[in-house]
Amino acid sequence: MEVNQIKKLTLVFFVGLGLFWAGLSLLIFEVGPSFVSKMVAWLGAFMAFWAWYRVKWSKYISKRQFRFLLMFLVTLVIMIIGYASFNYMAYVYNGRLDVTRFRQHSLVPQTVKIIRNLDREIQITAFYVGLPPKYLLDMFEEYERNSNGTIKAEVIDPLVQIGYAAQFGQVIDGKQRKVILRTAGAQREIDFTEKPVNQEQINHEILQLTRAARTACFLTGHRERRVFDEEAQGLNTFAKHLLANNIVPQDIRLDTSEQIPDFCDVLVVAGPEDFLTLDEEKQINDYLKAGGDALFLIEHVLVSTPNVPLTEMQMEKNPSLNNILRNWGLAVSKDVVVDLKSHASGDVGSPATRNYLSHRAIVNDLDFTFFVRPRSIKALRDKPATVMVAPLIMTASEQDSWGETNRYLDVRFNPGEDRRGPVPIGYAAMEPKAEGDQSNTRVIVITDADFISNAYVDAYSNARLGVNAINWLTEHDYETYLNMPSVEVPRLDLTSKQKQLIIYILVLVPGLLVSGGLLIWLKHN
Repeated sequence: MEVNQIKKLTLVFFVGLGLFWAGLSLLIFEVGPSFVSKMVAWLGAFMAFWAWYRVKWSKYISKRQFRFLLMFLVTLVIMIIGYASFNYMAYVYNGRLDVTRFRQHSLVPQTVKIIRNLDREIQITAFYVGLPPKYLLDMFEEYERNSNGTIKAEVIDPLVQIGYAAQFGQVIDGKQRKVILRTAGAQREIDFTEKPVNQEQINHEILQLTRAARTACFLTGHRERRVFDEEAQGLNTFAKHLLANNIVPQDIRLDTSEQIPDFCDVLVVAGPEDFLTLDEEKQINDYLKAGGDALFLIEHVLVSTPNVPLTEMQMEKNPSLNNILRNWGLAVSKDVVVDLKSHASGDVGSPATRNYLSHRAIVNDLDFTFFVRPRSIKALRDKPATVMVAPLIMTASEQDSWGETNRYLDVRFNPGEDRRGPVPIGYAAMEPKAEGDQSNTRVIVITDADFISNAYVDAYSNARLGVNAINWLTEHDYETYLNMPSVEVPRLDLTSKQKQLIIYILVLVPGLLVSGGLLIWLKHN
Protein backbone atom coordinates (compact mmCIF):
# COMPACT_ATOMS: atom_id res chain seq x y z
CA MET A 1 0.00 0.00 0.00
CA GLU A 2 1.39 3.39 -0.96
CA VAL A 3 2.53 5.90 1.68
CA ASN A 4 0.10 8.61 0.49
CA GLN A 5 -2.81 6.18 0.68
CA ILE A 6 -1.80 5.18 4.21
CA LYS A 7 -1.66 8.86 5.22
CA LYS A 8 -5.13 9.49 3.83
CA LEU A 9 -6.54 6.44 5.59
CA THR A 10 -4.89 7.54 8.83
CA LEU A 11 -6.56 10.93 8.50
CA VAL A 12 -9.92 9.22 7.87
CA PHE A 13 -9.32 7.03 10.95
CA PHE A 14 -8.71 9.98 13.28
CA VAL A 15 -11.59 12.00 11.80
CA GLY A 16 -13.81 8.98 12.42
CA LEU A 17 -12.62 8.73 16.01
CA GLY A 18 -13.32 12.44 16.49
CA LEU A 19 -16.84 12.10 15.13
CA PHE A 20 -17.45 9.03 17.29
CA TRP A 21 -16.40 10.81 20.49
CA ALA A 22 -18.30 13.96 19.51
CA GLY A 23 -21.51 11.98 18.95
CA LEU A 24 -20.98 10.01 22.14
CA SER A 25 -20.44 13.22 24.13
CA LEU A 26 -23.56 14.85 22.70
CA LEU A 27 -25.54 11.75 23.63
CA ILE A 28 -24.16 11.59 27.18
CA PHE A 29 -24.72 15.27 27.93
CA GLU A 30 -28.11 15.30 26.09
CA VAL A 31 -27.17 18.15 23.77
CA GLY A 32 -29.54 18.39 20.81
CA PRO A 33 -31.74 15.60 19.41
CA SER A 34 -30.49 12.16 20.43
CA PHE A 35 -30.91 10.65 16.98
CA VAL A 36 -28.45 13.21 15.52
CA SER A 37 -25.89 12.29 18.20
CA LYS A 38 -26.33 8.60 17.39
CA MET A 39 -25.90 9.20 13.67
CA VAL A 40 -22.68 11.18 14.22
CA ALA A 41 -21.29 8.48 16.54
CA TRP A 42 -22.10 5.64 14.17
CA LEU A 43 -20.71 7.51 11.17
CA GLY A 44 -17.45 8.15 13.03
CA ALA A 45 -17.20 4.51 14.13
CA PHE A 46 -17.75 3.30 10.59
CA MET A 47 -15.11 5.67 9.16
CA ALA A 48 -12.55 4.62 11.78
CA PHE A 49 -13.25 0.90 11.26
CA TRP A 50 -13.05 1.17 7.50
CA ALA A 51 -9.70 3.02 7.57
CA TRP A 52 -8.32 0.60 10.17
CA TYR A 53 -9.38 -2.38 8.09
CA ARG A 54 -7.81 -1.02 4.91
CA VAL A 55 -4.48 -0.47 6.64
CA LYS A 56 -4.24 -3.56 8.91
CA TRP A 57 -6.62 -6.28 7.75
CA SER A 58 -6.86 -6.05 3.96
CA LYS A 59 -4.28 -8.87 3.54
CA TYR A 60 -6.25 -11.26 5.79
CA ILE A 61 -9.76 -10.69 4.39
CA SER A 62 -10.69 -11.18 0.75
CA LYS A 63 -12.41 -8.47 -1.24
CA ARG A 64 -15.57 -10.58 -1.40
CA GLN A 65 -15.61 -11.02 2.36
CA PHE A 66 -14.96 -7.33 2.83
CA ARG A 67 -17.85 -6.39 0.56
CA PHE A 68 -20.10 -8.76 2.49
CA LEU A 69 -18.98 -7.26 5.79
CA LEU A 70 -19.37 -3.75 4.40
CA MET A 71 -22.92 -4.44 3.18
CA PHE A 72 -23.77 -5.90 6.58
CA LEU A 73 -22.46 -2.82 8.39
CA VAL A 74 -24.17 -0.43 5.99
CA THR A 75 -27.46 -2.30 6.42
CA LEU A 76 -27.00 -2.23 10.18
CA VAL A 77 -26.30 1.51 10.16
CA ILE A 78 -29.34 2.19 7.94
CA MET A 79 -31.54 0.15 10.27
CA ILE A 80 -30.22 2.00 13.32
CA ILE A 81 -30.72 5.40 11.61
CA GLY A 82 -34.22 4.37 10.54
CA TYR A 83 -35.08 3.21 14.04
CA ALA A 84 -33.74 6.41 15.59
CA SER A 85 -35.54 8.57 13.00
CA PHE A 86 -38.80 6.71 13.53
CA ASN A 87 -38.58 7.18 17.29
CA TYR A 88 -37.71 10.85 16.88
CA MET A 89 -40.68 11.43 14.56
CA ALA A 90 -42.93 9.56 16.99
CA TYR A 91 -41.69 11.80 19.80
CA VAL A 92 -42.10 15.05 17.87
CA TYR A 93 -45.42 14.14 16.21
CA ASN A 94 -46.94 12.22 19.08
CA GLY A 95 -50.27 10.95 17.77
CA ARG A 96 -52.61 8.07 18.40
CA LEU A 97 -55.03 6.19 16.17
CA ASP A 98 -58.12 5.32 18.17
CA VAL A 99 -60.67 3.22 16.29
CA THR A 100 -62.96 2.53 19.26
CA ARG A 101 -66.55 3.64 18.83
CA PHE A 102 -66.47 6.46 21.41
CA ARG A 103 -62.70 7.21 21.26
CA GLN A 104 -62.16 5.63 24.69
CA HIS A 105 -58.36 5.78 24.40
CA SER A 106 -57.88 9.30 23.01
CA LEU A 107 -59.30 12.79 23.41
CA VAL A 108 -61.80 14.45 21.11
CA PRO A 109 -60.69 17.78 19.56
CA GLN A 110 -62.87 19.96 21.80
CA THR A 111 -61.34 18.37 24.91
CA VAL A 112 -57.85 19.14 23.58
CA LYS A 113 -58.82 22.78 22.96
CA ILE A 114 -60.12 23.17 26.50
CA ILE A 115 -57.14 21.69 28.33
CA ARG A 116 -54.56 23.46 26.18
CA ASN A 117 -56.04 26.82 27.17
CA LEU A 118 -56.03 26.22 30.92
CA ASP A 119 -54.61 29.06 32.99
CA ARG A 120 -53.94 27.03 36.15
CA GLU A 121 -52.67 23.63 37.24
CA ILE A 122 -55.14 20.83 37.97
CA GLN A 123 -54.50 17.56 39.77
CA ILE A 124 -56.73 14.64 38.71
CA THR A 125 -56.72 11.59 41.00
CA ALA A 126 -58.79 8.47 40.45
CA PHE A 127 -59.55 6.16 43.39
CA TYR A 128 -59.80 2.62 42.04
CA VAL A 129 -59.43 -0.54 44.12
CA GLY A 130 -57.58 -3.26 42.24
CA LEU A 131 -56.24 -3.20 38.68
CA PRO A 132 -57.53 -0.06 36.88
CA PRO A 133 -59.04 -0.48 33.39
CA LYS A 134 -56.97 0.33 30.31
CA TYR A 135 -59.36 3.02 29.08
CA LEU A 136 -58.90 4.98 32.33
CA LEU A 137 -55.09 4.84 32.19
CA ASP A 138 -55.07 5.84 28.51
CA MET A 139 -57.46 8.72 29.07
CA PHE A 140 -55.43 10.11 31.98
CA GLU A 141 -52.23 9.76 29.96
CA GLU A 142 -53.81 11.73 27.11
CA TYR A 143 -55.00 14.48 29.47
CA GLU A 144 -51.46 14.89 30.77
CA ARG A 145 -49.86 14.75 27.33
CA ASN A 146 -52.14 17.34 25.73
CA SER A 147 -52.31 19.83 28.61
CA ASN A 148 -48.86 21.42 28.18
CA GLY A 149 -48.01 20.52 31.76
CA THR A 150 -51.08 22.03 33.46
CA ILE A 151 -52.70 18.66 34.28
CA LYS A 152 -51.22 15.91 36.44
CA ALA A 153 -53.27 12.70 36.49
CA GLU A 154 -52.89 9.54 38.57
CA VAL A 155 -54.77 6.39 39.58
CA ILE A 156 -54.32 5.11 43.13
CA ASP A 157 -55.66 2.22 45.18
CA PRO A 158 -57.05 3.86 48.36
CA LEU A 159 -56.82 0.58 50.28
CA VAL A 160 -53.11 0.30 49.48
CA GLN A 161 -52.22 3.99 49.73
CA ILE A 162 -54.38 4.77 52.76
CA GLY A 163 -52.26 7.66 54.03
CA TYR A 164 -52.13 9.39 50.66
CA ALA A 165 -55.88 8.92 50.08
CA ALA A 166 -56.59 10.51 53.48
CA GLN A 167 -55.17 13.82 52.18
CA PHE A 168 -58.25 14.11 49.96
CA GLY A 169 -60.63 13.78 52.90
CA GLN A 170 -62.17 10.68 51.33
CA VAL A 171 -63.30 7.49 53.00
CA ILE A 172 -63.74 4.95 50.21
CA ASP A 173 -64.67 1.30 50.57
CA GLY A 174 -63.60 -1.48 48.24
CA LYS A 175 -66.52 -0.97 45.85
CA GLN A 176 -66.56 2.83 45.50
CA ARG A 177 -64.75 4.57 42.63
CA LYS A 178 -64.18 8.30 42.40
CA VAL A 179 -62.23 10.91 40.44
CA ILE A 180 -61.08 13.95 42.41
CA LEU A 181 -60.09 17.15 40.58
CA ARG A 182 -58.20 19.75 42.60
CA THR A 183 -56.82 23.19 41.93
CA ALA A 184 -55.85 26.04 44.21
CA GLY A 185 -58.60 26.40 46.81
CA ALA A 186 -61.19 24.23 45.04
CA GLN A 187 -62.08 20.57 44.61
CA ARG A 188 -64.65 18.65 42.54
CA GLU A 189 -65.43 14.95 42.43
CA ILE A 190 -67.00 12.41 40.07
CA ASP A 191 -68.48 9.11 41.26
CA PHE A 192 -68.07 6.42 38.60
CA THR A 193 -68.94 3.38 40.70
CA GLU A 194 -71.89 2.45 38.48
CA LYS A 195 -70.72 3.67 35.05
CA PRO A 196 -67.27 4.32 33.53
CA VAL A 197 -66.07 7.90 33.81
CA ASN A 198 -65.88 9.75 30.50
CA GLN A 199 -64.37 12.90 29.02
CA GLU A 200 -67.63 14.82 29.28
CA GLN A 201 -67.75 14.39 33.06
CA ILE A 202 -64.10 15.34 33.52
CA ASN A 203 -64.39 18.32 31.17
CA HIS A 204 -67.48 19.56 32.98
CA GLU A 205 -65.66 19.56 36.31
CA ILE A 206 -62.59 21.23 34.76
CA LEU A 207 -64.81 24.03 33.46
CA GLN A 208 -66.44 24.36 36.87
CA LEU A 209 -62.99 24.80 38.43
CA THR A 210 -61.50 27.16 35.84
CA ARG A 211 -64.30 29.32 34.45
CA ALA A 212 -66.21 32.01 36.25
CA ALA A 213 -69.87 31.06 36.64
CA ARG A 214 -72.29 33.21 34.68
CA THR A 215 -76.06 33.51 34.83
CA ALA A 216 -78.28 33.62 31.75
CA CYS A 217 -81.72 34.97 32.71
CA PHE A 218 -84.54 33.71 30.47
CA LEU A 219 -87.57 35.99 30.37
CA THR A 220 -90.94 34.33 31.11
CA GLY A 221 -94.56 35.46 31.32
CA HIS A 222 -95.23 36.01 27.58
CA ARG A 223 -95.38 32.36 26.41
CA GLU A 224 -91.67 32.29 25.60
CA ARG A 225 -89.73 29.07 25.11
CA ARG A 226 -89.16 27.64 28.59
CA VAL A 227 -85.60 26.84 29.48
CA PHE A 228 -86.43 23.75 31.57
CA ASP A 229 -89.18 22.42 29.30
CA GLU A 230 -88.42 18.91 27.97
CA GLU A 231 -91.01 19.04 25.17
CA ALA A 232 -89.93 19.49 21.54
CA GLN A 233 -90.38 23.28 21.69
CA GLY A 234 -88.60 23.63 25.04
CA LEU A 235 -84.98 24.58 25.68
CA ASN A 236 -83.95 21.93 28.19
CA THR A 237 -81.23 20.45 25.95
CA PHE A 238 -79.79 23.89 25.29
CA ALA A 239 -79.80 24.52 29.05
CA LYS A 240 -77.62 21.42 29.49
CA HIS A 241 -75.14 22.80 26.95
CA LEU A 242 -75.06 26.05 28.89
CA LEU A 243 -74.42 24.25 32.17
CA ALA A 244 -71.57 22.31 30.55
CA ASN A 245 -69.94 25.72 29.93
CA ASN A 246 -70.59 26.89 33.51
CA ILE A 247 -73.45 29.15 32.40
CA VAL A 248 -76.40 28.83 34.78
CA PRO A 249 -79.85 29.33 33.19
CA GLN A 250 -82.57 30.89 35.32
CA ASP A 251 -86.15 32.04 34.75
CA ILE A 252 -87.14 35.61 35.59
CA ARG A 253 -90.35 37.62 35.37
CA LEU A 254 -90.57 41.37 34.95
CA ASP A 255 -94.22 41.92 35.87
CA THR A 256 -93.41 41.39 39.55
CA SER A 257 -90.20 43.43 39.73
CA GLU A 258 -89.01 46.96 39.10
CA GLN A 259 -85.81 46.08 37.28
CA ILE A 260 -83.86 43.18 35.85
CA PRO A 261 -81.95 41.47 38.69
CA ASP A 262 -78.30 42.38 39.15
CA PHE A 263 -77.22 38.73 39.03
CA CYS A 264 -78.18 38.47 35.36
CA ASP A 265 -75.06 38.43 33.17
CA VAL A 266 -77.17 38.21 30.04
CA LEU A 267 -80.90 38.49 29.33
CA VAL A 268 -82.42 35.98 26.89
CA VAL A 269 -85.81 36.73 25.35
CA ALA A 270 -86.65 33.45 23.60
CA GLY A 271 -89.56 33.91 21.20
CA PRO A 272 -92.37 35.63 23.12
CA GLU A 273 -95.82 35.07 21.62
CA ASP A 274 -97.51 37.84 23.64
CA PHE A 275 -96.59 41.52 23.77
CA LEU A 276 -94.51 42.95 26.58
CA THR A 277 -96.03 45.76 28.63
CA LEU A 278 -94.63 49.26 28.38
CA ASP A 279 -93.15 48.90 31.87
CA GLU A 280 -91.39 45.66 30.89
CA GLU A 281 -89.99 47.26 27.75
CA LYS A 282 -88.73 50.15 29.88
CA GLN A 283 -87.01 47.75 32.28
CA ILE A 284 -85.19 46.07 29.37
CA ASN A 285 -84.21 49.42 27.83
CA ASP A 286 -82.88 50.63 31.18
CA TYR A 287 -80.95 47.39 31.65
CA LEU A 288 -79.28 47.74 28.24
CA LYS A 289 -78.48 51.42 28.68
CA ALA A 290 -76.78 50.57 31.99
CA GLY A 291 -74.39 48.17 30.21
CA GLY A 292 -76.48 44.98 30.21
CA ASP A 293 -76.37 42.42 27.39
CA ALA A 294 -79.24 40.61 25.69
CA LEU A 295 -80.06 37.89 23.18
CA PHE A 296 -83.37 38.45 21.38
CA LEU A 297 -84.88 35.47 19.54
CA ILE A 298 -87.86 36.70 17.51
CA GLU A 299 -90.41 34.14 16.36
CA HIS A 300 -91.96 33.97 12.89
CA VAL A 301 -95.12 35.68 11.73
CA LEU A 302 -98.21 33.53 11.19
CA VAL A 303 -98.99 32.30 7.68
CA SER A 304 -102.16 30.79 6.25
CA THR A 305 -103.89 29.87 3.00
CA PRO A 306 -106.11 32.13 0.86
CA ASN A 307 -109.28 30.36 1.98
CA VAL A 308 -108.43 30.94 5.68
CA PRO A 309 -107.67 34.66 6.03
CA LEU A 310 -105.73 35.85 9.06
CA THR A 311 -107.43 38.08 11.59
CA GLU A 312 -105.96 41.43 12.58
CA MET A 313 -104.79 39.93 15.86
CA GLN A 314 -103.17 36.99 14.08
CA MET A 315 -101.39 39.36 11.70
CA GLU A 316 -99.68 40.92 14.72
CA LYS A 317 -98.94 37.60 16.42
CA ASN A 318 -95.41 36.98 17.78
CA PRO A 319 -94.15 40.50 18.49
CA SER A 320 -91.07 41.84 16.76
CA LEU A 321 -89.90 43.80 19.87
CA ASN A 322 -89.05 46.72 17.60
CA ASN A 323 -89.86 49.20 20.39
CA ILE A 324 -86.71 47.92 22.07
CA LEU A 325 -84.61 47.10 19.00
CA ARG A 326 -85.02 50.54 17.40
CA ASN A 327 -82.96 51.99 20.23
CA TRP A 328 -80.12 49.82 18.92
CA GLY A 329 -80.49 50.66 15.27
CA LEU A 330 -82.40 47.53 14.21
CA ALA A 331 -85.88 46.59 13.05
CA VAL A 332 -87.46 43.19 12.36
CA SER A 333 -89.74 42.91 9.31
CA LYS A 334 -93.09 41.13 9.01
CA ASP A 335 -92.04 38.61 6.38
CA VAL A 336 -90.84 35.03 6.03
CA VAL A 337 -87.34 34.45 4.70
CA VAL A 338 -87.22 31.70 2.07
CA ASP A 339 -84.31 30.10 0.24
CA LEU A 340 -85.13 27.92 -2.76
CA LYS A 341 -81.66 26.37 -3.00
CA SER A 342 -80.32 26.01 0.54
CA HIS A 343 -82.88 24.85 3.08
CA ALA A 344 -83.53 22.04 5.58
CA SER A 345 -86.02 19.15 5.42
CA GLY A 346 -87.40 20.18 2.03
CA ASP A 347 -88.93 23.36 3.50
CA VAL A 348 -87.92 26.51 1.61
CA GLY A 349 -89.03 28.47 4.67
CA SER A 350 -86.27 26.86 6.76
CA PRO A 351 -83.10 28.31 5.21
CA ALA A 352 -79.81 26.53 5.94
CA THR A 353 -76.69 28.66 5.75
CA ARG A 354 -73.09 29.15 6.66
CA ASN A 355 -72.97 32.64 5.26
CA TYR A 356 -71.63 34.38 8.36
CA LEU A 357 -69.93 37.72 8.65
CA SER A 358 -66.86 38.85 10.52
CA HIS A 359 -67.67 38.04 14.17
CA ARG A 360 -64.91 35.49 14.81
CA ALA A 361 -65.82 34.86 18.45
CA ILE A 362 -69.36 33.88 17.43
CA VAL A 363 -69.15 32.20 14.01
CA ASN A 364 -65.52 31.13 13.51
CA ASP A 365 -66.08 27.42 14.27
CA LEU A 366 -69.57 27.06 12.77
CA ASP A 367 -70.68 24.79 9.98
CA PHE A 368 -74.26 24.99 8.66
CA THR A 369 -77.05 26.31 10.86
CA PHE A 370 -80.73 26.38 9.93
CA PHE A 371 -83.74 28.38 11.06
CA VAL A 372 -87.50 27.80 10.90
CA ARG A 373 -89.37 30.59 9.09
CA PRO A 374 -87.04 33.42 10.15
CA ARG A 375 -87.76 37.07 9.44
CA SER A 376 -85.49 39.61 7.81
CA ILE A 377 -83.72 42.31 9.84
CA LYS A 378 -82.70 45.73 8.65
CA ALA A 379 -80.36 48.34 10.06
CA LEU A 380 -81.94 51.75 10.56
CA ARG A 381 -80.35 54.85 9.07
CA ASP A 382 -81.29 56.97 12.07
CA LYS A 383 -79.64 54.71 14.63
CA PRO A 384 -77.84 56.29 17.60
CA ALA A 385 -74.38 57.52 16.67
CA THR A 386 -72.70 55.55 19.47
CA VAL A 387 -74.21 52.21 18.43
CA MET A 388 -72.38 49.91 16.02
CA VAL A 389 -74.38 47.27 14.13
CA ALA A 390 -73.37 44.54 11.69
CA PRO A 391 -75.12 41.55 10.11
CA LEU A 392 -74.24 38.24 11.70
CA ILE A 393 -76.11 35.56 9.72
CA MET A 394 -77.35 35.82 6.14
CA THR A 395 -79.05 33.42 3.73
CA ALA A 396 -76.75 31.34 1.53
CA SER A 397 -78.37 32.19 -1.82
CA GLU A 398 -78.47 35.57 -3.54
CA GLN A 399 -80.93 35.25 -6.41
CA ASP A 400 -82.91 32.39 -4.87
CA SER A 401 -83.62 33.79 -1.40
CA TRP A 402 -85.73 36.72 -0.28
CA GLY A 403 -88.00 38.01 2.46
CA GLU A 404 -91.49 36.89 1.38
CA THR A 405 -94.16 39.39 2.44
CA ASN A 406 -97.09 37.33 1.18
CA ARG A 407 -98.58 35.58 4.22
CA TYR A 408 -100.71 33.12 2.21
CA LEU A 409 -98.06 30.71 0.88
CA ASP A 410 -97.79 32.34 -2.55
CA VAL A 411 -94.00 31.99 -2.64
CA ARG A 412 -92.68 34.14 -5.47
CA PHE A 413 -90.36 37.10 -5.53
CA ASN A 414 -92.13 40.44 -6.05
CA PRO A 415 -89.79 43.33 -6.86
CA GLY A 416 -90.53 46.37 -4.75
CA GLU A 417 -92.24 44.32 -2.04
CA ASP A 418 -89.86 41.51 -1.12
CA ARG A 419 -86.24 41.90 -0.02
CA ARG A 420 -83.75 40.15 -2.31
CA GLY A 421 -81.06 37.94 -0.78
CA PRO A 422 -78.68 37.43 0.80
CA VAL A 423 -81.14 38.28 3.58
CA PRO A 424 -79.86 39.02 7.10
CA ILE A 425 -81.57 36.88 9.74
CA GLY A 426 -79.13 37.64 12.55
CA TYR A 427 -77.59 40.95 13.65
CA ALA A 428 -75.15 42.05 16.34
CA ALA A 429 -75.09 45.49 17.94
CA MET A 430 -72.69 47.02 20.42
CA GLU A 431 -72.32 50.33 22.18
CA PRO A 432 -68.78 50.87 23.55
CA LYS A 433 -68.70 51.74 27.20
CA ALA A 434 -68.51 55.37 28.16
CA GLU A 435 -66.06 56.68 30.72
CA GLY A 436 -67.03 55.34 34.14
CA ASP A 437 -69.17 52.48 32.77
CA GLN A 438 -68.25 48.92 33.74
CA SER A 439 -68.86 47.19 30.40
CA ASN A 440 -70.03 47.50 26.82
CA THR A 441 -73.63 46.89 25.86
CA ARG A 442 -73.92 43.94 23.50
CA VAL A 443 -77.05 42.80 21.70
CA ILE A 444 -77.68 39.89 19.34
CA VAL A 445 -80.93 39.52 17.42
CA ILE A 446 -81.82 36.26 15.62
CA THR A 447 -85.26 35.90 14.09
CA ASP A 448 -85.93 32.34 15.22
CA ALA A 449 -86.09 30.52 18.54
CA ASP A 450 -86.63 27.04 17.09
CA PHE A 451 -82.96 26.56 16.24
CA ILE A 452 -82.10 26.07 19.95
CA SER A 453 -85.26 24.12 20.79
CA ASN A 454 -85.00 20.50 21.91
CA ALA A 455 -86.12 19.39 18.46
CA TYR A 456 -83.33 21.12 16.52
CA VAL A 457 -80.57 22.27 18.88
CA ASP A 458 -78.25 19.32 18.19
CA ALA A 459 -78.66 19.53 14.41
CA TYR A 460 -75.80 21.04 12.40
CA SER A 461 -74.06 23.81 14.40
CA ASN A 462 -77.19 25.19 16.06
CA ALA A 463 -76.09 24.47 19.65
CA ARG A 464 -72.62 25.94 19.07
CA LEU A 465 -74.12 29.14 17.64
CA GLY A 466 -76.34 29.53 20.71
CA VAL A 467 -73.53 28.97 23.23
CA ASN A 468 -71.10 31.12 21.22
CA ALA A 469 -73.63 33.96 21.29
CA ILE A 470 -73.99 33.72 25.08
CA ASN A 471 -70.20 33.63 25.52
CA TRP A 472 -69.77 36.77 23.40
CA LEU A 473 -72.58 38.60 25.16
CA THR A 474 -71.04 37.91 28.57
CA GLU A 475 -67.71 39.19 27.23
CA HIS A 476 -65.87 35.91 27.81
CA ASP A 477 -63.73 34.49 25.01
CA TYR A 478 -64.17 30.89 26.12
CA GLU A 479 -63.91 27.86 23.89
CA THR A 480 -67.44 26.47 23.52
CA TYR A 481 -67.87 22.97 24.91
CA LEU A 482 -70.75 20.76 23.77
CA ASN A 483 -71.91 17.60 25.49
CA MET A 484 -70.70 14.33 24.00
CA PRO A 485 -72.32 10.89 23.82
CA SER A 486 -71.70 8.82 26.93
CA VAL A 487 -69.10 6.06 26.77
CA GLU A 488 -70.29 2.50 27.24
CA VAL A 489 -67.32 0.19 27.74
CA PRO A 490 -68.40 -3.24 26.43
CA ARG A 491 -67.30 -6.26 28.44
CA LEU A 492 -66.36 -9.54 26.77
CA ASP A 493 -66.97 -12.56 29.02
CA LEU A 494 -65.46 -15.82 27.72
CA THR A 495 -65.99 -19.40 28.79
CA SER A 496 -63.00 -21.59 29.66
CA LYS A 497 -63.17 -23.32 26.26
CA GLN A 498 -63.22 -19.99 24.45
CA LYS A 499 -60.17 -18.83 26.44
CA GLN A 500 -58.31 -22.05 25.50
CA LEU A 501 -59.18 -21.52 21.85
CA ILE A 502 -57.79 -17.97 21.94
CA ILE A 503 -54.57 -19.25 23.57
CA TYR A 504 -54.20 -21.85 20.79
CA ILE A 505 -54.69 -19.19 18.13
CA LEU A 506 -52.23 -16.75 19.71
CA VAL A 507 -49.52 -19.31 20.56
CA LEU A 508 -49.91 -22.42 18.42
CA VAL A 509 -50.42 -20.77 15.02
CA PRO A 510 -47.31 -18.49 15.23
CA GLY A 511 -45.33 -21.50 16.53
CA LEU A 512 -46.35 -23.59 13.52
CA LEU A 513 -45.35 -20.79 11.14
CA VAL A 514 -41.91 -20.47 12.78
CA SER A 515 -41.39 -24.24 12.77
CA GLY A 516 -42.31 -24.45 9.09
CA GLY A 517 -39.84 -21.70 8.25
CA LEU A 518 -37.04 -23.49 10.15
CA LEU A 519 -37.74 -26.78 8.34
CA ILE A 520 -37.57 -25.08 4.95
CA TRP A 521 -34.31 -23.36 5.90
CA LEU A 522 -32.73 -26.62 7.13
CA LYS A 523 -33.79 -28.40 3.95
CA HIS A 524 -32.07 -25.83 1.72
CA ASN A 525 -28.91 -25.70 3.83
